[in-house]
Amino acid sequence: MAIARIIRPRGIRGELVAEVLTDFPKRFDGLKESTAVLPNGGRRELKIENAWFQKERIVLKFEGVDSIESADALRGSDICIPEADAVALDEGEFFDWQLEGCSAVTVEGDALGTVRELMRTGGPEILVIDGKEKEYLVPFTESICTVVDVENKKIVIDPPEGLLEF
Repeated sequence: MAIARIIRPRGIRGELVAEVLTDFPKRFDGLKESTAVLPNGGRRELKIENAWFQKERIVLKFEGVDSIESADALRGSDICIPEADAVALDEGEFFDWQLEGCSAVTVEGDALGTVRELMRTGGPEILVIDGKEKEYLVPFTESICTVVDVENKKIVIDPPEGLLEF
């Protein structure tokens, strides 16, 4: 599960600036081990020496990453933790990765497609569903997404009139 994405090196000692990808920034408190998923798909186990917030980003210092060059090799990497270490969510809350790949069907049983992503717009989040012939944008609200079954990778949608016609 990705909790940060490396943007660029910072300074000459191997520190890295990262975009925070978690809704739980306190997750970095006391975090010592992580896995970097490199842009080429490779993986690298990393021990966190230090982490601190700077504005809305986090600065990470990893053990053995002590120069600009070694830090730059991590540019674009996702910093991940095991799913088993995920923060417990309240009932009715889901991680984005749990929704991605779910099949979306209407209450009548018509298949719409597969959820590609959850888009954040400042208002209600939007499910982006890849259909056979077009893309659907569906507000991720309880009144529209009436059943969310992440274990069986299925979301049942009760669309208001006109929602699926665009």
